[in-house]
Formats: sequence, structure tokens, C-alpha cells
Amino acid sequence: MAKYNRVIIKISGEALSTNKFGIQNPAVEVVAQQIKSVVDKGVEVGVVVGGGNFWRGRTSQSMDRAKADYIGMLATVMNGLALGEALSAIGIDNHVVSSLAIDKVCETFFLPNVLNYLNNKQVVIFVGGTGNPYFSTDSAASLRACEVHADAILCAKAVDGIYDSDPGSNPHAKKYDEISYDKVIADNLKAMDLTSIAMCREYGVKLVVFSKDEPNGLARVVDGEKLGTIVK
Repeated sequence: MAKYNRVIIKISGEALSTNKFGIQNPAVEVVAQQIKSVVDKGVEVGVVVGGGNFWRGRTSQSMDRAKADYIGMLATVMNGLALGEALSAIGIDNHVVSSLAIDKVCETFFLPNVLNYLNNKQVVIFVGGTGNPYFSTDSAASLRACEVHADAILCAKAVDGIYDSDPGSNPHAKKYDEISYDKVIADNLKAMDLTSIAMCREYGVKLVVFSKDEPNGLARVVDGEKLGTIVK
């Protein structure tokens, strides 16, 4: 039996690409199958997708930050549409819901509709971030998790959990199996951005950080297997 009833899955834009740029169908299909494995367990699923395979606003030094962030939001829309099509192709009902009003492309976020979709076991793909500049898609994941009363955010990252220092530069970095929100914030650990962590702490949403390369990682986390790091 699944450990969680309702989850938000945070998917990076790079997960939808085989070469870290753009959208490649094989990568999108892998992610869709992973999401299906969770849906098949009866779990209600929301997905927040990033846009880093197209654009990272904060790295655009010569551009106004707000404009750069809006470009990033539009990148998430493209990713969400591709993921929605891949889910539909394998029989998973889904809705792409945007924080930005672009009704000719996808529907605009309206919480009562979103809750109805989730209650009916339909996947909701949240795109457009929070709809505001200066907020990351990590913050969007926390915001949506709070709004829909999700049990947890499942976050697949390039590393296999949260460490006390960068494991890429420190071979002696210590990995945490469990850690508190307060510890993550106090030590400025790079799990998600601090705005997102603070929101999870305030509203009691668990965060599970694990490796995106873990075989069947999403399904195993939903089953309660201890992968990566749990923040609570």
C-alpha cells in the first residue's frame, strides 16, 4: 500500500532531455512511465516541471530579472505540454494548468478545478512557476503542495540526497537520511531554495530528495522505501 495519498512531483527540465537542452521524446517517455507507476498505485499526483533545459533566468546577467524569469516560465509551459502528451499516450488522464493566462495553449490555474481533477485521480501538470518573477519552480512546488494539501513533495535531483557540503567537491561530505527544516535553513543546505523550505516547514509538507537516476525511484519512495533524504 502506498505511503502517500497525494504528492507533488518536482521534475527538472533537464529530465526531459537526453543532452540537457530541449525536449527529446525518449526522455519524456521515461518520465511519463515513472509518473504512471505512481498513479497505478492509486496515488493522486501533481507535477511541477522546471524549464532549465531551455532557459535559466538567474544566469542572464544582462537582462532584467523579471523578463528573464518570464522566459523561464514559458519554458516550463513547453515542457508541461510535452509531458502531458506523453502521459496521454500511455492512457493517463491529465491536465496542464498554467499560472500564466494563456488559455489558447492550456487552462489557467483555478484551485477548485485542480482539486476536482486530483480527487478524480487525474494528473495535474503545473506550469508557469508561481506566475511571478523572483520565485523558482521549487517555490512553485511548495506553493502547489500547500494549496492542494499534498502529503509530500518528491524531488528527483542530480545528487542522491542532501549533504552537509557539496559532495561534488568534498569526498567526505555526509549525507543525511533525515533532517529538519530548521537544520536545512540554518546551514543553508542546497536541497531546494530557502523560500520553498520555509513554506514546507510552515505548513508541514514533507520533502523527499533522491537521485533522478535511481531505478524506479518515484514508485519506491511512494511505497515508503527510504531513498535519499527526508526533510520534515
